[in-house]
Amino acid sequence: MSRQIVSIVGGKDTTGESVYESTNPARPGEVVARVGLADAAAFAAACRTAKEAQREWAKVPAPVRGRVIASIGRLVEANAESLARLVTREIGKPYAEALGEVREIVDTCDFFLGEGRRLYGQTVPSEMPDKNLFTFRNPVGVAAVITAGNFPVAVPSWYLVPALLCGNAVVWKPAEYAAASAEAMYRLFAASGLPDGVLNVVFADGAQTFAGLEVALAEGSVHKVGFTGSSEVGRKVGELSGRHLQSACLELGGKNPMVIMPDADLDLAVEGALFSGFGTAGQRCTSLGTVIVHESVHDEFVERFARAAGEARIGDPEQDVLAGPLLDQKFADRYEEYLTWIEPHHEVVSGSTGKITKDNPRGDFDGDGGLYYHPVIVDGVRPGDRLFLEETFGPIVGVTTFTTLDEAVELANRPGYGLSSSIYTTSPKHAFRFREGISAGMVSVNNSTSGAEAHLPFGGNGKSGNGSRQSGVWVLDQFTRWQAMNWDFSGRLQKAQMDVAEIVPDLEFRI
Repeated sequence: MSRQIVSIVGGKDTTGESVYESTNPARPGEVVARVGLADAAAFAAACRTAKEAQREWAKVPAPVRGRVIASIGRLVEANAESLARLVTREIGKPYAEALGEVREIVDTCDFFLGEGRRLYGQTVPSEMPDKNLFTFRNPVGVAAVITAGNFPVAVPSWYLVPALLCGNAVVWKPAEYAAASAEAMYRLFAASGLPDGVLNVVFADGAQTFAGLEVALAEGSVHKVGFTGSSEVGRKVGELSGRHLQSACLELGGKNPMVIMPDADLDLAVEGALFSGFGTAGQRCTSLGTVIVHESVHDEFVERFARAAGEARIGDPEQDVLAGPLLDQKFADRYEEYLTWIEPHHEVVSGSTGKITKDNPRGDFDGDGGLYYHPVIVDGVRPGDRLFLEETFGPIVGVTTFTTLDEAVELANRPGYGLSSSIYTTSPKHAFRFREGISAGMVSVNNSTSGAEAHLPFGGNGKSGNGSRQSGVWVLDQFTRWQAMNWDFSGRLQKAQMDVAEIVPDLEFRI
């Protein structure tokens, strides 16, 4: 049976203005949830509710808030299999990956439990006597968090957990096509004892969310915006936030390069390229975009990569497969457009392209009516091609060649994204030269472009983001603001830079 889902604001269900059907992409006729979508006014009202609740939540001692985060982790852990199966059913992510995604929420909670006792400020020496200086971390207030659905529970936890720990209230707008997973996650968070209104979930389409966010920013009921999604929409969110003197936390798209050096372990490189290129059907922001392979090993690498892609299992995400279907029909339609970017000078080395059907099967798999697509490897891409320059959200990977490491770094940086990158080499010199030259926020050596751990900073530069970082202690700077305090107990007015004792040196002294 399908779920009936509406927004939850202040702990109460809020009726929607229209209904969206979230379907199973493996069986598009199966409705997972009927979702009541809110309008702009409802989104803005949720932000006002959050602002009222935040005042009291901020007064709760940070170590106590940390224990609430610990409870969320235990609740998610106890419900891991059920939540993972819902993720698989709703967005078609293979179950093993979905279970790993749920595990990431637990890891994030485990990390931030301790940060409740480590929201450290500092004592700073003053330049004047009888005066002390201090710094404190204060919550920003209300965070409006807008997330994509390719990681419907893990990525939201990167925002929600630290934001709540730091004493903020949150209005969370998940992707409509992953609404059931988001609603289940909200229920687990709410069961931890969070006061009503501290965490609110609002289901709305992009236009209504943007309009509601504009109202909330103008009213002063939103003080931080977190956004995960496309670079195009991220620019608009960043512009809107900037007009209201707010800095958004933007985690956007990627055109992630993988450099294969002549000394690379090609078996390992192929394994990494296969997982990062076609795992989750190529629908990660960290998915592999282009393999930049040295000309001396190009032919051998491409032959092995094509063979591995041909042998990889695509199919029912509840089974042991590399990839299931695309997330939703809108992504399938967009991916069909990316396939038109294949030009006459390209060579498709992986076989069939397009949707897997009875007329276009993958071995004995005919797609069973789902949004399944053949993995595609395109050799011969050039630096001016759309396939080289633009993000292609789906199972398509380009291949090009290089002669020198400097040329490889230049090619890797050319698209202007800067999220994730990878190099396969046995040379430390090559690894560190690549790290120095690449513009990406994340670098892997002898590993795929995909994969994040809860205690490392996650985020990109250029078209991939505005330099903000998620995960680990670095995200605390997104959800707190530094406050400086000086305490003068001298009994007189001491003026900084003016009433400063000076010790005069003899600069003419020589030995």
